Amino acid sequence: MAQKRLIRVSLDQPTYAVCVLGTETVVDLQGCAPASCKFFEISATSGVVIDIFNCHPVKKSPSGTSKWLLEPGVEVTLKMKAPSSLLNDEKVKISYFTSKSSSVQALLYLTGVQISLDADTCRNGRIKPTKAKIDKRNWTWGPHGQGAILLVNCDKDNPKSSTVDAKMERVTNNKDLKDMSLMILSTQTPKDFFSRHQLILHVSKFEMDKVRVFQADRKKWPSKYKMVLGPKMPSHVLTVLDGHQENTFYVEGLAFPDVDFSGIVSFTVTLTDISNLPIPEALLFEDTVVFRVAPWIMTPNTQAPQEVYVCRSYDNKSFVDSVKALAKTAKCKLTICPEEENLDDIWMQDEMEFGYTQAPHKIFPVVFDSPRNRGLKDFPIKTILGPDFGYVTREAEEDLVTGLDSFGNLEVSPPVTVGGKEYPLGRILIGGSSYPRDQSREMLKELQDFLFAQKVQAPVRLFSDWLSIGHVDEFLSFVPAQDGKGFRLLLASPSTCYKLFEEKEKEGHGDVKMLEGVKKKGNMMIKDVLSDKTLRQHNQYVESCIAWNREILKQELGLTEQDIIDIPQLFRLKLKVSRNELKAEALFPDMVNMLVLGKHLGIPKPFGPIINGQCCLEEKVRALLEPLGLKCTFIDDYFTYHILSGEVHCGTNVQRKPFPFKWWNMMP
Repeated sequence: MAQKRLIRVSLDQPTYAVCVLGTETVVDLQGCAPASCKFFEISATSGVVIDIFNCHPVKKSPSGTSKWLLEPGVEVTLKMKAPSSLLNDEKVKISYFTSKSSSVQALLYLTGVQISLDADTCRNGRIKPTKAKIDKRNWTWGPHGQGAILLVNCDKDNPKSSTVDAKMERVTNNKDLKDMSLMILSTQTPKDFFSRHQLILHVSKFEMDKVRVFQADRKKWPSKYKMVLGPKMPSHVLTVLDGHQENTFYVEGLAFPDVDFSGIVSFTVTLTDISNLPIPEALLFEDTVVFRVAPWIMTPNTQAPQEVYVCRSYDNKSFVDSVKALAKTAKCKLTICPEEENLDDIWMQDEMEFGYTQAPHKIFPVVFDSPRNRGLKDFPIKTILGPDFGYVTREAEEDLVTGLDSFGNLEVSPPVTVGGKEYPLGRILIGGSSYPRDQSREMLKELQDFLFAQKVQAPVRLFSDWLSIGHVDEFLSFVPAQDGKGFRLLLASPSTCYKLFEEKEKEGHGDVKMLEGVKKKGNMMIKDVLSDKTLRQHNQYVESCIAWNREILKQELGLTEQDIIDIPQLFRLKLKVSRNELKAEALFPDMVNMLVLGKHLGIPKPFGPIINGQCCLEEKVRALLEPLGLKCTFIDDYFTYHILSGEVHCGTNVQRKPFPFKWWNMMP
């Protein structure tokens, strides 16, 4: 829907104007009308369509034209039927009549041209000239929405490069072009038109550093691609030939949406008249097409796993072998980061989070690198970044980064519906404090701003600062299910553990010890756990913290108690000397901190009391989860991860299949 243009005609000399097909030109009738004029008559050659509004004909002349009363509200618009074959080949004649029937005339000569800037506005992978009723200047959400989509070119198609393609001011190769979105300028003009006119392609100065536009050089073979718009380059005068032409542009995003960038970028082509230079060029027409930069999207545990990542260290061979066996059973690829690359940083989950980005023409995974920057800091960009595998990060000052900025504190729910509102891509979950205090911790503002700006997975803030490490994956997880909502939320539950131990004591097993096989002395018996008042108080506090989160999750994810499974777990509070605060740590391996590979679960082995040859904690968890069709494998991580305040989930990571749902079809 292009902007209308007003043309003022004259009685002294002919007026010359350009009309772009698909647009309306308003003719100013009043400006040159004689003071005594009462009526007017208007006629045109066959290529012009005239519409008259707010006026009624007075009478018809023998030639078939009508006289119209010249009233203040009358409006005349013109449209061209087809592009002109010659300059000024269509004519409009306006005759003004006084009350004495004498007349004067104003002549208007028109040149019809076609100019259209188009992209995949309908999001179907095809580019066609946009229908006039569609406003290309607006981007809208939903299955009936419109507006083109742009990918951040954050992969690395050049094997010799050490950075993402978006940081290079050139097209790497043909694979690089496929990461970009097409934009096509179609023109049809008569001969010599562009000797008097020019087209300028431009983007807002506030958006120019978020995108880059390339154009193929027709004179060079193989084609070379010239950057015409981008950082410090908000406009470009196009070289366009007369006649019928199509100019193809390749557009790449340079930045994901963020607090200072909505993700919306508009490109405009402006037609100007340069025939009167050095007088500045006159604006004649503009056409705008709008893109939205595709967001970064996280994938939850319920999405099918594709590749598992784990670190090898000098003492975790058994753990890696267990993960390898589970990945093989789940038919997943396994990538092991060797010790010389991870530099003894074994916390694969904390370093990065996997997601993806998607446009109608392309989809590829993107790893989100956390700002924790420990031994694994180079792994995402050196090992994972590559062709069709993107990379994004958010940096911060080192002294501002806390444990809550590690990505064990970043999870996402499966798709949910909350009070009639759908979240087809789930909702992101992040942990923080309950309220600001001198020692309270929060996820970095830079990270939160980025996550909220993606819009499609509206984040939920949870209370996790009660934990020593402070990550949401220490007290919750999601597993797939074949019934209900298609998943279950697992929550760590001290009360469930106490209830189980009380049952076992009543059955006469109060003297059975915990942690047999990993601790040689100091092992608590079931009756010791139940009689320890301090431990009971610690877990009552933990239970209250989890209960607080339970209600937030029920409200924000639209869950009921039937959607939640309580996993037995005990915690203890320890003094954190650096903050002089008591914080919670798992008393035995934290079973909700699990690796989910479809129906196969890698659960931290709890080393609970052995009763009748079975660990009663394992037996309880199997009874809770296996009826859902899940298969439980308990992995020993006690000395390699648990005593370092982490578990199986902390030491692994999973790339998963993207959602089949297309993000632009939702209503955020």
